[in-house]
Amino acid sequence: MIVKEVIRALALHTEASLQQAMEVLDRTARGVVLAVDKEFHLLSTITDGDIRRGLLSGLSLTAPLAEILRRKTASEYATPATVKLNTPPEEILKVMTERSVRHIPVLDDDGHVVDLITADQLMPREVITQAVIMAGGFGKRLHPLTENTPKPMLHVGNRPLLERTIEQLRLAGVQQVNVTTHFEPEKIREHFGDGERFGVNVNYVSEERPLGTAGALRLIEAKDKPLLIINGDILTNVDFGALLAFHNEHRADLTVGVREYDFQVPYGVIETEGARVTGVNEKPVYKFFVNAGIYLLQPSLDQFIPKDERFDMTDLIGQLTAAGRTVVSFPIMEYWLDIGRLADYERAQEDVKSGKLTRG
Repeated sequence: MIVKEVIRALALHTEASLQQAMEVLDRTARGVVLAVDKEFHLLSTITDGDIRRGLLSGLSLTAPLAEILRRKTASEYATPATVKLNTPPEEILKVMTERSVRHIPVLDDDGHVVDLITADQLMPREVITQAVIMAGGFGKRLHPLTENTPKPMLHVGNRPLLERTIEQLRLAGVQQVNVTTHFEPEKIREHFGDGERFGVNVNYVSEERPLGTAGALRLIEAKDKPLLIINGDILTNVDFGALLAFHNEHRADLTVGVREYDFQVPYGVIETEGARVTGVNEKPVYKFFVNAGIYLLQPSLDQFIPKDERFDMTDLIGQLTAAGRTVVSFPIMEYWLDIGRLADYERAQEDVKSGKLTRG
């Protein structure tokens, strides 16, 4: 049996780690890893979404792929979608549509993986076309740097943070960028103009008074596709394509980017039952997922956002969950930094200088 180089590049055994799988996803840009045995029989497909769901369930990046496969056996993703060699393209597309997948391994009669067909080969790739950057804040915690400069216009490396964000959006396929402004808006407008110089169309959404992280969304023209929202003080290389795929896969109304945050208690924690001490946990580390300031929102949800009132994304999340709408969390494994304090700003400079941002 001759194994194609592309299949060798995508294949991993089940003892490989989630971190190794992420490296394969980054290196090959195919959106899938093939879990195989030593003879290249297909065991399962592992997507970016599978790994992020594993992290949400408590796995670490050092966990073996076998743990992902074990979790998938009890889910709707248990059996990978496959086709036989020489299956017509229209039949492959039908399987992709029925199974809501974008990757189809091709198997020979003995179950060996001989090829991989992706949705990009059969139909145009769906991308996020419109985004909102929240850039109206005062950035008081960064004084004196922000005394006369909007926080997103602070230079990170050799250019403003906002310029880096717009470039990343353009590379992800975003064509329309809406920038909400309030404090020193003219400095943002003068730099970016209509956006042509930066390869996008920039629209400015002026807040006469601060409307929070969601209130300004009612000032944006009606949308017919998911809207990406990102805080203007975020430095990240998150995969927006993976965010959209995760959002669609979960049929979400709102997807919230989250970041794992570790907190170590500096003392021994006493465990008790009433007055009786049952044990002691010395300086335990607790892990949480915190809001990362990146969201993907279905266009039909404008109805939940009041007009001309201060309204934050946390308020929207609360209303949607109370209404039984689907809100899901998307763990960000890539580089991410909230530049909220002077120490964060200094770290951003070092990370850009060292190339850490590009490495993830």
